[in-house]
Amino acid sequence: MEPAQPADRVPAETTPPEGRPPVDPAPPGEPGRPVPSGEPALVEPGGPVGAAETGELPAPPAAVDAARSDRSPKDMAISLLVLLIPIALLLAFYRGVLGGDQPSVVDPAPALDAARAASAFPVSQPDGLGEGWRTVRADFRTVEGGATLRLGYVTPEGRGAQVVQSSVPPERLLPTELTDQGQPQGQTDLGGRAWQRYTARGNEQALVLLEPDRTVIVVGDARDNELRALAGALR
Repeated sequence: MEPAQPADRVPAETTPPEGRPPVDPAPPGEPGRPVPSGEPALVEPGGPVGAAETGELPAPPAAVDAARSDRSPKDMAISLLVLLIPIALLLAFYRGVLGGDQPSVVDPAPALDAARAASAFPVSQPDGLGEGWRTVRADFRTVEGGATLRLGYVTPEGRGAQVVQSSVPPERLLPTELTDQGQPQGQTDLGGRAWQRYTARGNEQALVLLEPDRTVIVVGDARDNELRALAGALR
């Protein structure tokens, strides 16, 4: 006769009825039952892997650039001024020393020599214009129906004027140089010769001298007194 067992004791092994497999007293993973080899252990629900288990710490929040956020409008103005000062100095050097704003001056002698050598018409050039007049263009070309010499100037007031001498018939030359809107405005005497005053393109005006073997046009946006001085200086 066996001694009495406690009521809460689970028998070590339960004998199944005949023809049935043995029944485990507890399911795998529960207390009292080891986890079979090759099976994963159960993880308690709601238990995420924390920093303590992985050894990794969360990234710190991005630091605020205190120096930039504390910049005042005065600081930004000083920074801008520091950038602008070298630019202003370079611009002053370019204009004052290198003459960056000044037009390129050319020598009219080669164009004048070519026009005289062609003997297409009598060639005149300004004489005694004085200081402040700069020659910025000089070319001679043979065109259909004749030849043309063109001399361009910048006046002492900084305006533009040019002298056109051509053997092209005036009925073709004037519409080309003055546009179709060029209209005669009366006559004026300069150096003992009768010049015709014309309107021209835009705000330009012109003085036209008609001769048997050439036409001379003094045209530009210069003032009337400067155009008259240029026309009267032609020799």
